[in-house]
Amino acid sequence: MECALYVRPRSLALMTDLYELTMSAAYFTHGLTSAATFELFVRDMPPNRGYLLSCGLEQALDYLESLRFTHTDLAYLQSLPIFADVPPGFWAYLSALRFSGEVWAIPEGTPVMAEEPLLRVTAPLIEAQIIESYLLAVINFQTLIATKAARVVDAAEGRGVVDFGLRRAHSPEAGFWAARASYLGGCVGTSNVEAARVFGIPPVGTAAHSFTLAFGDEMAAFESFATTFPQNTILLIDTYDTLEGARRATRIGSRLGGVRLDSGDLANLSREVRKILDEAGCAKAKIVASNNLNEYRIAELVKSGAPIDLFGVGTEMITSYDAPALPGVYKLVAMEGDPRAKRSHGKTTLPGRKQVVRFAREDGTYVRDVMMRDTEALPPGGEPLLVPVMRDGKRIAESPSLEAIRARARAERERLPSGVRRLRDPEPYPVSISAPLRQLSEDIQSRTR
Repeated sequence: MECALYVRPRSLALMTDLYELTMSAAYFTHGLTSAATFELFVRDMPPNRGYLLSCGLEQALDYLESLRFTHTDLAYLQSLPIFADVPPGFWAYLSALRFSGEVWAIPEGTPVMAEEPLLRVTAPLIEAQIIESYLLAVINFQTLIATKAARVVDAAEGRGVVDFGLRRAHSPEAGFWAARASYLGGCVGTSNVEAARVFGIPPVGTAAHSFTLAFGDEMAAFESFATTFPQNTILLIDTYDTLEGARRATRIGSRLGGVRLDSGDLANLSREVRKILDEAGCAKAKIVASNNLNEYRIAELVKSGAPIDLFGVGTEMITSYDAPALPGVYKLVAMEGDPRAKRSHGKTTLPGRKQVVRFAREDGTYVRDVMMRDTEALPPGGEPLLVPVMRDGKRIAESPSLEAIRARARAERERLPSGVRRLRDPEPYPVSISAPLRQLSEDIQSRTR
Protein backbone atom coordinates (compact mmCIF):
# COMPACT_ATOMS: atom_id res chain seq x y z
CA MET A 1 0.00 0.00 0.00
CA GLU A 2 1.32 3.41 -0.93
CA CYS A 3 2.18 5.58 2.03
CA ALA A 4 2.51 9.34 1.74
CA LEU A 5 1.86 12.38 3.85
CA TYR A 6 -0.67 13.59 1.32
CA VAL A 7 -2.32 11.64 -1.45
CA ARG A 8 -4.94 13.19 -3.69
CA PRO A 9 -8.10 11.16 -4.35
CA ARG A 10 -7.51 9.03 -7.41
CA SER A 11 -11.06 8.21 -8.41
CA LEU A 12 -14.29 10.20 -8.38
CA ALA A 13 -16.17 6.94 -8.84
CA LEU A 14 -14.92 5.71 -5.47
CA MET A 15 -15.67 9.03 -3.78
CA THR A 16 -18.81 7.45 -2.43
CA ASP A 17 -20.00 5.65 0.66
CA LEU A 18 -19.58 1.88 0.69
CA TYR A 19 -23.28 1.26 1.10
CA GLU A 20 -23.99 2.86 -2.28
CA LEU A 21 -21.93 0.05 -3.81
CA THR A 22 -23.25 -2.77 -1.63
CA MET A 23 -26.82 -1.73 -2.45
CA SER A 24 -25.91 -1.54 -6.13
CA ALA A 25 -24.44 -5.03 -6.07
CA ALA A 26 -27.63 -6.36 -4.49
CA TYR A 27 -29.77 -4.48 -7.03
CA PHE A 28 -27.79 -6.09 -9.84
CA THR A 29 -27.91 -9.54 -8.31
CA HIS A 30 -31.69 -9.39 -8.04
CA GLY A 31 -32.38 -7.65 -11.33
CA LEU A 32 -33.38 -4.22 -10.00
CA THR A 33 -32.04 -2.09 -12.82
CA SER A 34 -35.14 -0.20 -13.93
CA ALA A 35 -35.51 3.58 -13.86
CA ALA A 36 -35.60 5.29 -10.49
CA THR A 37 -36.12 8.91 -9.49
CA PHE A 38 -34.30 10.49 -6.57
CA GLU A 39 -34.67 14.04 -5.28
CA LEU A 40 -32.09 16.03 -3.32
CA PHE A 41 -33.45 18.49 -0.78
CA VAL A 42 -32.74 20.00 2.63
CA ARG A 43 -34.98 18.77 5.45
CA ASP A 44 -34.75 21.80 7.74
CA MET A 45 -33.38 25.31 7.54
CA PRO A 46 -30.28 26.03 9.64
CA PRO A 47 -30.69 28.55 12.49
CA ASN A 48 -31.45 32.12 11.39
CA ARG A 49 -31.67 31.16 7.71
CA GLY A 50 -34.80 32.34 5.94
CA TYR A 51 -33.60 30.89 2.64
CA LEU A 52 -30.73 28.93 1.10
CA LEU A 53 -28.83 30.00 -2.00
CA SER A 54 -28.49 27.03 -4.33
CA CYS A 55 -24.93 26.30 -5.39
CA GLY A 56 -22.80 23.39 -6.62
CA LEU A 57 -24.81 22.30 -9.65
CA GLU A 58 -22.01 22.82 -12.16
CA GLN A 59 -19.59 20.61 -10.25
CA ALA A 60 -22.32 18.00 -9.89
CA LEU A 61 -22.91 17.95 -13.66
CA ASP A 62 -19.16 17.73 -14.33
CA TYR A 63 -19.05 14.69 -12.05
CA LEU A 64 -21.98 12.98 -13.76
CA GLU A 65 -20.51 13.49 -17.22
CA SER A 66 -17.13 12.10 -16.21
CA LEU A 67 -18.23 9.20 -13.99
CA ARG A 68 -16.13 6.11 -14.79
CA PHE A 69 -14.92 3.02 -12.94
CA THR A 70 -11.35 2.21 -13.97
CA HIS A 71 -9.72 -1.20 -13.88
CA THR A 72 -7.85 -0.07 -10.76
CA ASP A 73 -11.11 0.95 -9.09
CA LEU A 74 -12.71 -2.40 -9.84
CA ALA A 75 -9.65 -4.36 -8.71
CA TYR A 76 -9.76 -2.60 -5.36
CA LEU A 77 -13.48 -3.27 -4.90
CA GLN A 78 -13.07 -6.92 -5.83
CA SER A 79 -10.36 -7.25 -3.19
CA LEU A 80 -12.79 -6.32 -0.40
CA PRO A 81 -14.16 -9.34 1.49
CA ILE A 82 -17.71 -7.95 1.48
CA PHE A 83 -17.85 -8.37 -2.31
CA ALA A 84 -16.48 -11.93 -2.37
CA ASP A 85 -19.80 -13.49 -3.44
CA VAL A 86 -20.93 -10.81 -5.88
CA PRO A 87 -21.47 -12.24 -9.39
CA PRO A 88 -18.80 -11.38 -11.98
CA GLY A 89 -21.41 -9.68 -14.12
CA PHE A 90 -21.60 -6.83 -11.63
CA TRP A 91 -18.00 -5.86 -12.31
CA ALA A 92 -18.62 -5.91 -16.04
CA TYR A 93 -21.66 -3.71 -15.42
CA LEU A 94 -19.62 -1.18 -13.45
CA SER A 95 -16.83 -1.25 -16.05
CA ALA A 96 -19.29 -0.14 -18.72
CA LEU A 97 -21.25 2.23 -16.49
CA ARG A 98 -21.70 5.77 -17.75
CA PHE A 99 -24.33 8.06 -16.32
CA SER A 100 -27.18 7.93 -18.84
CA GLY A 101 -30.00 9.59 -16.95
CA GLU A 102 -31.75 12.92 -16.91
CA VAL A 103 -31.38 15.70 -14.36
CA TRP A 104 -33.76 18.51 -13.51
CA ALA A 105 -32.41 21.18 -11.18
CA ILE A 106 -33.04 24.56 -9.67
CA PRO A 107 -30.41 26.81 -11.28
CA GLU A 108 -27.48 27.95 -9.20
CA GLY A 109 -28.05 31.27 -7.49
CA THR A 110 -31.74 30.64 -6.83
CA PRO A 111 -33.09 31.01 -3.27
CA VAL A 112 -34.62 27.74 -2.10
CA MET A 113 -36.49 26.58 0.99
CA ALA A 114 -36.61 23.43 3.11
CA GLU A 115 -38.16 20.35 1.46
CA GLU A 116 -37.90 21.85 -2.05
CA PRO A 117 -35.95 19.61 -4.47
CA LEU A 118 -32.75 21.29 -5.60
CA LEU A 119 -32.05 18.39 -7.91
CA ARG A 120 -34.08 15.54 -9.42
CA VAL A 121 -32.34 12.56 -10.99
CA THR A 122 -34.01 9.88 -13.10
CA ALA A 123 -31.74 7.05 -14.23
CA PRO A 124 -31.33 3.28 -14.02
CA LEU A 125 -31.45 2.48 -10.31
CA ILE A 126 -27.76 1.61 -9.88
CA GLU A 127 -26.60 4.77 -11.66
CA ALA A 128 -28.94 6.92 -9.60
CA GLN A 129 -27.88 5.24 -6.35
CA ILE A 130 -24.10 5.34 -6.73
CA ILE A 131 -24.02 9.11 -7.24
CA GLU A 132 -25.84 9.95 -3.99
CA SER A 133 -22.89 10.61 -1.71
CA TYR A 134 -20.94 12.78 -4.13
CA LEU A 135 -23.95 14.89 -5.08
CA LEU A 136 -24.84 15.50 -1.44
CA ALA A 137 -21.27 16.46 -0.54
CA VAL A 138 -21.10 18.95 -3.40
CA ILE A 139 -24.55 20.54 -3.14
CA ASN A 140 -24.73 20.60 0.66
CA PHE A 141 -21.35 22.26 1.13
CA GLN A 142 -21.48 24.83 -1.63
CA THR A 143 -25.08 25.81 -0.88
CA LEU A 144 -24.13 26.21 2.77
CA ILE A 145 -21.21 28.55 1.98
CA ALA A 146 -23.01 30.52 -0.73
CA THR A 147 -25.83 31.18 1.73
CA LYS A 148 -23.43 32.31 4.44
CA ALA A 149 -21.60 34.58 2.01
CA ALA A 150 -24.88 36.15 0.87
CA ARG A 151 -25.72 36.94 4.49
CA VAL A 152 -22.33 38.53 5.06
CA VAL A 153 -22.66 40.57 1.87
CA ASP A 154 -26.15 41.73 2.88
CA ALA A 155 -24.80 42.83 6.25
CA ALA A 156 -22.10 44.92 4.56
CA GLU A 157 -24.78 47.04 2.82
CA GLY A 158 -22.82 47.77 -0.32
CA ARG A 159 -19.32 47.68 1.11
CA GLY A 160 -17.15 45.01 -0.47
CA VAL A 161 -16.57 41.60 1.11
CA VAL A 162 -13.54 39.44 0.28
CA ASP A 163 -13.07 35.74 0.98
CA PHE A 164 -10.03 35.39 3.26
CA GLY A 165 -10.85 31.84 4.32
CA LEU A 166 -8.45 29.40 2.65
CA ARG A 167 -6.20 28.95 5.67
CA ARG A 168 -9.20 28.18 7.89
CA ALA A 169 -11.06 25.89 5.48
CA HIS A 170 -11.51 22.22 6.35
CA SER A 171 -9.08 21.37 3.53
CA PRO A 172 -7.45 23.14 0.60
CA GLU A 173 -10.08 21.58 -1.67
CA ALA A 174 -12.88 22.87 0.54
CA GLY A 175 -11.32 26.33 0.42
CA PHE A 176 -11.18 26.14 -3.38
CA TRP A 177 -14.87 25.38 -3.82
CA ALA A 178 -15.86 27.71 -0.99
CA ALA A 179 -14.15 30.57 -2.82
CA ARG A 180 -16.42 29.93 -5.80
CA ALA A 181 -19.50 29.68 -3.59
CA SER A 182 -18.56 32.87 -1.73
CA TYR A 183 -18.15 34.77 -5.00
CA LEU A 184 -21.50 33.45 -6.19
CA GLY A 185 -22.94 34.69 -2.90
CA GLY A 186 -21.74 38.22 -3.61
CA CYS A 187 -18.12 38.54 -2.48
CA VAL A 188 -15.99 40.80 -4.66
CA GLY A 189 -12.79 38.78 -4.51
CA THR A 190 -10.79 36.00 -2.89
CA SER A 191 -7.34 35.55 -1.39
CA ASN A 192 -7.28 32.03 -2.89
CA VAL A 193 -5.01 32.31 -5.92
CA GLU A 194 -5.95 29.00 -7.55
CA ALA A 195 -9.67 29.71 -7.22
CA ALA A 196 -9.05 33.16 -8.69
CA ARG A 197 -7.21 31.62 -11.64
CA VAL A 198 -9.70 28.85 -12.38
CA PHE A 199 -12.93 30.78 -11.83
CA GLY A 200 -11.87 34.25 -12.90
CA ILE A 201 -12.45 35.76 -9.45
CA PRO A 202 -10.50 38.94 -8.66
CA PRO A 203 -7.55 37.98 -6.40
CA VAL A 204 -7.13 40.18 -3.32
CA GLY A 205 -4.31 40.24 -0.80
CA THR A 206 -1.80 42.45 0.97
CA ALA A 207 0.80 41.36 3.53
CA ALA A 208 0.83 39.67 6.92
CA HIS A 209 2.24 40.78 10.25
CA SER A 210 5.24 38.57 9.54
CA PHE A 211 6.21 40.90 6.71
CA THR A 212 6.54 43.84 9.10
CA LEU A 213 8.25 41.70 11.73
CA ALA A 214 10.74 40.39 9.17
CA PHE A 215 11.98 43.91 8.46
CA GLY A 216 12.09 44.73 12.16
CA ASP A 217 11.14 48.32 11.37
CA GLU A 218 7.54 49.20 10.43
CA MET A 219 8.39 52.14 8.19
CA ALA A 220 11.02 50.13 6.36
CA ALA A 221 8.44 47.39 5.73
CA PHE A 222 5.93 49.94 4.44
CA GLU A 223 8.47 51.55 2.11
CA SER A 224 9.56 48.15 0.79
CA PHE A 225 6.01 47.09 0.05
CA ALA A 226 5.11 50.40 -1.60
CA THR A 227 8.23 50.25 -3.76
CA THR A 228 7.44 46.70 -4.86
CA PHE A 229 3.72 47.34 -5.44
CA PRO A 230 3.34 51.06 -6.20
CA GLN A 231 -0.03 50.54 -7.89
CA ASN A 232 -1.57 48.44 -5.12
CA THR A 233 -0.22 49.54 -1.76
CA ILE A 234 -2.49 48.42 1.06
CA LEU A 235 -0.61 48.30 4.34
CA LEU A 236 -1.33 46.27 7.46
CA ILE A 237 -0.93 48.87 10.21
CA ASP A 238 -1.59 47.09 13.51
CA THR A 239 1.53 45.00 14.02
CA TYR A 240 2.55 47.37 16.79
CA ASP A 241 0.54 50.52 17.55
CA THR A 242 -2.36 50.94 15.13
CA LEU A 243 -2.61 54.72 15.14
CA GLU A 244 1.12 55.18 14.86
CA GLY A 245 1.03 52.64 12.03
CA ALA A 246 -1.57 54.80 10.29
CA ARG A 247 0.60 57.89 10.64
CA ARG A 248 3.58 56.05 9.19
CA ALA A 249 1.47 54.73 6.34
CA THR A 250 0.58 58.29 5.29
CA ARG A 251 4.26 58.95 4.60
CA ILE A 252 3.88 56.72 1.57
CA GLY A 253 1.90 59.58 0.06
CA SER A 254 -0.01 59.16 -3.18
CA ARG A 255 1.07 55.52 -3.47
CA LEU A 256 -1.08 54.59 -0.48
CA GLY A 257 -4.17 52.77 -1.69
CA GLY A 258 -5.40 51.73 1.73
CA VAL A 259 -4.72 50.29 5.15
CA ARG A 260 -5.88 47.14 6.88
CA LEU A 261 -7.03 46.74 10.47
CA ASP A 262 -6.83 43.22 11.88
CA SER A 263 -7.33 43.66 15.61
CA GLY A 264 -8.82 45.77 18.37
CA ASP A 265 -11.97 47.88 18.41
CA LEU A 266 -12.55 48.12 14.69
CA ALA A 267 -15.31 50.72 14.96
CA ASN A 268 -13.32 53.26 16.98
CA LEU A 269 -9.99 52.49 15.36
CA SER A 270 -11.42 52.92 11.88
CA ARG A 271 -12.71 56.39 12.85
CA GLU A 272 -9.36 57.43 14.26
CA VAL A 273 -7.49 56.02 11.29
CA ARG A 274 -9.86 57.72 8.84
CA LYS A 275 -9.16 61.04 10.55
CA ILE A 276 -5.40 60.49 10.34
CA LEU A 277 -5.58 59.56 6.68
CA ASP A 278 -7.78 62.51 5.72
CA GLU A 279 -5.71 65.07 7.61
CA ALA A 280 -2.58 63.79 5.89
CA GLY A 281 -4.10 64.19 2.42
CA CYS A 282 -4.82 60.49 1.94
CA ALA A 283 -8.58 60.82 1.63
CA LYS A 284 -8.69 58.31 -1.23
CA ALA A 285 -7.02 55.59 0.83
CA LYS A 286 -9.45 52.80 1.75
CA ILE A 287 -9.83 51.09 5.10
CA VAL A 288 -9.97 47.30 5.06
CA ALA A 289 -11.06 45.39 8.18
CA SER A 290 -10.57 41.73 9.10
CA ASN A 291 -10.33 39.67 12.32
CA ASN A 292 -13.01 37.01 12.95
CA LEU A 293 -15.75 38.93 11.18
CA ASN A 294 -19.21 37.54 10.46
CA GLU A 295 -22.53 39.00 9.34
CA TYR A 296 -23.50 40.04 12.85
CA ARG A 297 -20.28 41.89 13.63
CA ILE A 298 -20.28 43.52 10.21
CA ALA A 299 -23.90 44.65 10.66
CA GLU A 300 -22.93 46.25 13.97
CA LEU A 301 -19.96 48.02 12.40
CA VAL A 302 -22.09 49.33 9.55
CA LYS A 303 -24.82 50.47 11.94
CA SER A 304 -22.25 52.31 14.06
CA GLY A 305 -21.10 54.27 11.03
CA ALA A 306 -17.59 52.83 11.06
CA PRO A 307 -15.81 54.17 7.94
CA ILE A 308 -14.74 50.75 6.69
CA ASP A 309 -14.68 50.26 2.92
CA LEU A 310 -13.91 46.55 2.60
CA PHE A 311 -14.32 43.53 4.86
CA GLY A 312 -12.05 40.48 4.72
CA VAL A 313 -13.94 37.48 6.11
CA GLY A 314 -12.30 34.13 6.77
CA THR A 315 -13.18 31.46 9.32
CA GLU A 316 -16.79 32.43 9.88
CA MET A 317 -17.66 32.38 6.19
CA ILE A 318 -15.49 29.55 4.88
CA THR A 319 -16.92 27.14 7.49
CA SER A 320 -20.36 28.71 7.97
CA TYR A 321 -19.26 28.77 11.59
CA ASP A 322 -22.65 29.26 13.25
CA ALA A 323 -24.34 26.57 11.13
CA PRO A 324 -21.53 24.34 9.83
CA ALA A 325 -23.59 21.59 8.19
CA LEU A 326 -26.59 21.41 5.93
CA PRO A 327 -29.11 18.58 6.47
CA GLY A 328 -29.45 17.76 2.79
CA VAL A 329 -30.77 14.34 1.79
CA TYR A 330 -31.21 12.37 -1.43
CA LYS A 331 -34.32 10.20 -1.41
CA LEU A 332 -35.99 7.71 -3.72
CA VAL A 333 -39.37 9.14 -4.76
CA ALA A 334 -40.35 6.86 -7.65
CA MET A 335 -39.56 3.49 -9.24
CA GLU A 336 -40.56 3.15 -12.90
CA GLY A 337 -42.87 6.10 -12.31
CA ASP A 338 -44.52 4.45 -9.31
CA PRO A 339 -44.36 6.97 -6.41
CA ARG A 340 -42.49 5.92 -3.28
CA ALA A 341 -42.23 7.61 0.12
CA LYS A 342 -40.43 7.12 3.41
CA ARG A 343 -42.65 7.05 6.51
CA SER A 344 -40.29 6.77 9.49
CA HIS A 345 -40.95 9.15 12.37
CA GLY A 346 -39.47 12.60 11.76
CA LYS A 347 -38.10 11.61 8.35
CA THR A 348 -41.13 11.32 6.12
CA THR A 349 -40.79 12.23 2.46
CA LEU A 350 -43.26 13.36 -0.17
CA PRO A 351 -43.78 10.79 -2.94
CA GLY A 352 -43.36 11.14 -6.66
CA ARG A 353 -41.58 13.46 -9.06
CA LYS A 354 -42.17 17.06 -8.10
CA GLN A 355 -42.00 20.58 -9.41
CA VAL A 356 -41.68 23.80 -7.40
CA VAL A 357 -43.62 26.81 -8.61
CA ARG A 358 -42.85 30.33 -7.38
CA PHE A 359 -45.25 33.27 -7.35
CA ALA A 360 -44.46 36.98 -7.28
CA ARG A 361 -46.31 40.26 -6.80
CA GLU A 362 -46.60 42.77 -9.62
CA ASP A 363 -43.48 44.53 -8.32
CA GLY A 364 -41.50 41.29 -8.72
CA THR A 365 -41.23 40.42 -5.03
CA TYR A 366 -41.60 36.71 -4.39
CA VAL A 367 -44.52 35.83 -2.13
CA ARG A 368 -44.93 32.04 -2.00
CA ASP A 369 -43.96 28.66 -3.44
CA VAL A 370 -46.07 25.62 -4.19
CA MET A 371 -44.68 22.08 -4.37
CA MET A 372 -46.68 19.98 -6.81
CA ARG A 373 -46.60 16.80 -8.85
CA ASP A 374 -44.62 17.20 -12.05
CA THR A 375 -47.66 16.06 -14.04
CA GLU A 376 -49.88 18.90 -12.79
CA ALA A 377 -50.64 21.86 -15.02
CA LEU A 378 -48.70 24.93 -13.98
CA PRO A 379 -50.94 27.37 -12.12
CA PRO A 380 -51.41 30.80 -13.71
CA GLY A 381 -48.71 33.26 -12.78
CA GLY A 382 -46.39 30.62 -11.37
CA GLU A 383 -42.76 30.18 -12.44
CA PRO A 384 -41.40 26.61 -12.40
CA LEU A 385 -38.05 26.44 -10.63
CA LEU A 386 -36.85 22.99 -11.69
CA VAL A 387 -35.59 22.98 -15.26
CA PRO A 388 -34.00 20.21 -17.36
CA VAL A 389 -30.18 20.44 -17.32
CA MET A 390 -29.09 16.97 -18.44
CA ARG A 391 -30.54 14.36 -20.78
CA ASP A 392 -29.05 10.97 -21.70
CA GLY A 393 -26.12 11.78 -19.41
CA LYS A 394 -25.16 14.98 -21.26
CA ARG A 395 -25.70 18.65 -20.52
CA ILE A 396 -28.59 20.09 -22.46
CA ALA A 397 -27.09 23.55 -22.78
CA GLU A 398 -23.77 25.32 -22.32
CA SER A 399 -23.11 26.22 -18.71
CA PRO A 400 -23.56 29.88 -17.74
CA SER A 401 -20.52 31.84 -16.66
CA LEU A 402 -19.83 32.33 -12.97
CA GLU A 403 -20.40 36.07 -13.47
CA ALA A 404 -23.84 35.37 -14.92
CA ILE A 405 -24.70 33.02 -12.04
CA ARG A 406 -23.46 35.59 -9.52
CA ALA A 407 -25.62 38.30 -11.11
CA ARG A 408 -28.60 35.97 -11.05
CA ALA A 409 -28.02 35.21 -7.37
CA ARG A 410 -28.01 38.90 -6.50
CA ALA A 411 -31.14 39.64 -8.52
CA GLU A 412 -32.99 36.65 -7.10
CA ARG A 413 -32.12 37.49 -3.49
CA GLU A 414 -33.34 41.03 -3.99
CA ARG A 415 -36.74 39.65 -4.96
CA LEU A 416 -37.18 37.94 -1.60
CA PRO A 417 -39.24 39.74 1.06
CA SER A 418 -36.93 41.74 3.34
CA GLY A 419 -38.12 39.80 6.39
CA VAL A 420 -36.96 36.53 4.84
CA ARG A 421 -33.45 37.99 4.40
CA ARG A 422 -33.28 39.22 7.98
CA LEU A 423 -30.10 38.08 9.76
CA ARG A 424 -31.84 37.06 12.97
CA ASP A 425 -35.24 35.41 13.35
CA PRO A 426 -36.18 35.72 9.67
CA GLU A 427 -39.78 35.49 8.60
CA PRO A 428 -40.66 32.06 7.20
CA TYR A 429 -41.22 32.07 3.46
CA PRO A 430 -44.57 30.42 2.63
CA VAL A 431 -44.27 27.01 0.94
CA SER A 432 -47.42 24.94 0.43
CA ILE A 433 -48.24 21.55 -1.08
CA SER A 434 -50.72 21.22 -3.91
CA ALA A 435 -53.93 19.26 -3.34
CA PRO A 436 -52.97 16.43 -5.76
CA LEU A 437 -49.56 15.99 -4.11
CA ARG A 438 -51.10 15.99 -0.67
CA GLN A 439 -53.69 13.42 -1.79
CA LEU A 440 -50.99 11.20 -3.27
CA SER A 441 -49.06 11.35 -0.01
CA GLU A 442 -52.15 10.40 2.00
CA ASP A 443 -52.98 7.55 -0.39
CA ILE A 444 -49.50 6.07 -0.14
CA GLN A 445 -49.49 6.47 3.63
CA SER A 446 -52.77 4.58 3.92
CA ARG A 447 -51.44 1.77 1.70
CA THR A 448 -48.24 1.33 3.69
CA ARG A 449 -49.61 1.28 7.24
